[in-house]
Amino acid sequence: MNIEPALKALAAALHGEGPAVELSAGPDGSPVLAFPETPGIEDAAVVVRTSGSTGAPKATVLTVDALAASSMATALALKGEGQWLLALPLQYVAGVQVLVRSLFAGTRPWVMDLTAGFTPEAFTAAALELTDKVRFTSLVPTQLQRLLDSPSAETLAVLRRFNAILLGGGPASAELLAAARGAGVKVVTTYGSAETCGGCVYDGFPLEDVLVRVADDGRILLGGATIAAGYLAAPELSAESFVEVDGARWYRTNDLGELDADGRLTVLGRADDVVITGGLKVSAAHVQAELEKLDGVRAAFVAGVPSAEWGQALAAYVAVADSTPEGLNAFADRRDGTWGPALGALAPKTVLPAAELLMLPNGKPDRMGMTVLLDALHQGK
Repeated sequence: MNIEPALKALAAALHGEGPAVELSAGPDGSPVLAFPETPGIEDAAVVVRTSGSTGAPKATVLTVDALAASSMATALALKGEGQWLLALPLQYVAGVQVLVRSLFAGTRPWVMDLTAGFTPEAFTAAALELTDKVRFTSLVPTQLQRLLDSPSAETLAVLRRFNAILLGGGPASAELLAAARGAGVKVVTTYGSAETCGGCVYDGFPLEDVLVRVADDGRILLGGATIAAGYLAAPELSAESFVEVDGARWYRTNDLGELDADGRLTVLGRADDVVITGGLKVSAAHVQAELEKLDGVRAAFVAGVPSAEWGQALAAYVAVADSTPEGLNAFADRRDGTWGPALGALAPKTVLPAAELLMLPNGKPDRMGMTVLLDALHQGK
């Protein structure tokens, strides 16, 4: 894949010698460049579309200063700069940041071939091309799980050679983190979004020049040097998401969290996670966690769907280990016979078993897509 045009355009934008850049992937995975107008925003360098996992994507504008602060803070947290392997789509902030960090560090990134999707074989082949002794990559939990599940000793060997693997894009289970660290893989969990130049909280603690607080309603606020300028051509949305509190500018996330006495942030779930069903308030994340404890369940997604009887009904999209037609039917049947009664009032009214969760190109669960399918299935009963 030829990323030279992308690197050249990004370098010009970061030096203030070119327009802001928006990257997307062509049919063969090669970067496609666009240069959107960013009126009223000084030093705009990169425009990133949010994933759209919960709604319409937003165009987030990142400035030179914010990206520089993010790169510097990342280098401080990782105790050095090195060569990066790009294993995520370029149109998302984690992918763009691999190129941006490489440009600031003066190192040459290596790009994994994603034309056939993410596979352990392709990742291993790309990792073997890295030449720097200090090396990093960014992954999402699904990718790391596939790599750890690979029977190839070579795959595990290349994973161990990374000085750090940034893991973000969604919550990582304790089991996944324990398996990675038990295998000698250096994983750093990250929390952030396009609005914060990507991950800005590492292993629960904010990076240099990053601020974290929890509002009275439990929402996580992120502030400091890495915050985006706002959304492109969306002043009302920008005013709603980027707020002034105590004289500082903050990005108001849609996540709930808590800070312990040491300042470590724990993300508790989404603010829109609560489903009110039959007058009972239920955390969809809690039901999801209970489902994922069941034998034969690889992953789950839980949402509330409209219900004439309950107001909202719990519905679950479940990835099961036995994805044969017989296995899928058997899991659905178990709702009435075994795990349904065990969960009691938390048992979803509608269950859609599948081989895998629906995923977006950046490796995040397609929450919107799965909710639409669950709603259609529930209404069709």
